[in-house]
Amino acid sequence: MYAIELKNLTKRYGKSRGIEDVSFHVEQGEIFGFIGPNGAGKSTTIRTLLSLIYPTSGSATIFGKDCIKYAPEIKKDIGYLPSEVFYYDNMKVIDLLNYSASFYKKDCRNRIKELAEMMELNLNKKIDDLSLGNKKKVGIVQGLLHEPKLIILDEPTSGLDPLMQQKFFDLLETENKKGATILFSSHILSEVQRLCKRVAIIKEGRIIQVEKISTLKENNYKKFKIVTQSKPEENYFNIPGATQIDVKGNIVSFMFKGNINLMMKKISETEITNLWVEEPNLEEIFMHFYKKED
Repeated sequence: MYAIELKNLTKRYGKSRGIEDVSFHVEQGEIFGFIGPNGAGKSTTIRTLLSLIYPTSGSATIFGKDCIKYAPEIKKDIGYLPSEVFYYDNMKVIDLLNYSASFYKKDCRNRIKELAEMMELNLNKKIDDLSLGNKKKVGIVQGLLHEPKLIILDEPTSGLDPLMQQKFFDLLETENKKGATILFSSHILSEVQRLCKRVAIIKEGRIIQVEKISTLKENNYKKFKIVTQSKPEENYFNIPGATQIDVKGNIVSFMFKGNINLMMKKISETEITNLWVEEPNLEEIFMHFYKKED
């Protein structure tokens, strides 16, 4: 049984695009990445999954239960952080969190205190007096105070400074080790690369790839930089799979995709003084997918 399973999930807004035939699954205990630029359909997918909006067609289940039919029951096990958080301005942070905790029929006082200390959140301030980053911290504490089995995060780090982002990632990894499944939606690829093992890439409302991050990197371009003893002959490294070849004196750099043994054989036939082979980062992989689909 999957923590999340989407089958051909579609949401249309009249003639406007929403999402179309979105299908993927998230294993229990997994941290799963959901990436795409702003406007690609990430939030629409999440809101449909949470039955905050209803699909035009297709289906979604959480822990094997239909998201619409069993919505109230399912929501007890979910912690959700939307991309933008809005609260009653005149409430104190602690009052808001206690109110949120009252829905779960469990004593969350120690948990609230522990999370607030970790996120450096002042519980006695009024919501209206908080910065964007501190409002986001309130959302994080609110989403995690009942120790949910499934944590759904939509652009969770916007407004957090780098130090607080690191604390937040540590917190997520701790929750995951305790057994929580996490769906992490973001357009910031370094975050997804840091936390997730698998990822779904969405473009213009459609899934264009679901893959392990390690496989994405392995099956993609390698970056070569070679220093030769003397300037190589023109087109020397121009073999199938090599692109973006740049020769500056005796320094050659290019991208390569294909049988790496062929490239290494070619390199072995010339005298070199240095060699770098690097994995592309997720940003480069991501842009490759978007260009390929255009």
